[in-house]
Amino acid sequence: MTTAHKGNDNSTTDNDGFKFPGYQYGLSLVKTMLSNTINTSNNVPQHVGFIMDGNRRYARKSGIRVSEGHEAGFFSMSRVLELCYASGVKTATVYAFSIENFKRSASEVDALMQLAHERIKQLCENGELAHKYGVRVRVIGDISLLDKKLLEEISVTTKMTQYNTRATLNICFPYTGREEILHSMKDVINTTNSNDVSKITESTLESHLYTGKLPPLDLLIRTSGVCRLSDFMLWQVVNRGTHIELIDCLWPEFGPAQMAWILLKYAFTKYFTPSEADSEDIESHDVLGESTENRSIANQYENSSSSSLVHKKDTQQISPQPHGIRKEKLQ
Repeated sequence: MTTAHKGNDNSTTDNDGFKFPGYQYGLSLVKTMLSNTINTSNNVPQHVGFIMDGNRRYARKSGIRVSEGHEAGFFSMSRVLELCYASGVKTATVYAFSIENFKRSASEVDALMQLAHERIKQLCENGELAHKYGVRVRVIGDISLLDKKLLEEISVTTKMTQYNTRATLNICFPYTGREEILHSMKDVINTTNSNDVSKITESTLESHLYTGKLPPLDLLIRTSGVCRLSDFMLWQVVNRGTHIELIDCLWPEFGPAQMAWILLKYAFTKYFTPSEADSEDIESHDVLGESTENRSIANQYENSSSSSLVHKKDTQQISPQPHGIRKEKLQ
């Protein structure tokens, strides 16, 4: 399920302009009410993925340095994740740095690495996410590409939070979906004693992914109005029931209000629609022409076409949807 909509929740402007007395308290109260409403719906996505796109464009748009755009993106990530965990989300996976990003300018790569040094350490020192919501922090991807100092800080952070069991934060840094699948294949080969490849199944490969022991991906969110996956969670996103939200705003402009709306839509959809497995099974029968009704219609159409000419405007063309693709839009 893919939807796209405009965004106007600018997370970097909360401290700008006039604020009436008690504004922060009122804002906190609203967030608490929203998160409690979502949490009690029993239809909370257990695993949410984020493609946090648009930091550089936000910097150009705002007339600030690229490094400041990435800084604004981190601030937005912190606020969105706080709402997610307060609402009952068990796992969040954020696309922080792609392996392909090493091809960017040296100055931007250095700035991103420096930001990672500061913020990964901050996750534990300030304790907002790690301690308040019991979040275990994991850095996943080809970490062999990182420098020694950053690897040490990652090790300290992950060890400090390894016994947190309420929720998980996966920071993909540096990461691509293709590398994750390759890593899984190598891991299976290294840990499998038998040479019988027939024993290697899809379930085997899935269990050796970086997210192998975590809940399936329920919801994927991408900002900046771009309609592509950018090599993120390629294996996980094809699971039945994964909802995709394409947001037409830059990541630093994406905030808790929009996140709450998406979570409410997700809960509403899961509650009032039939199971994904049932609907997709029906679609697959339609595509293959296996249902009795479809075969009957097809035979009637074929017989009538061979016996007489049918006027074009009276002819109904049967055009089943491709398997697994649903053209739905939530308002």
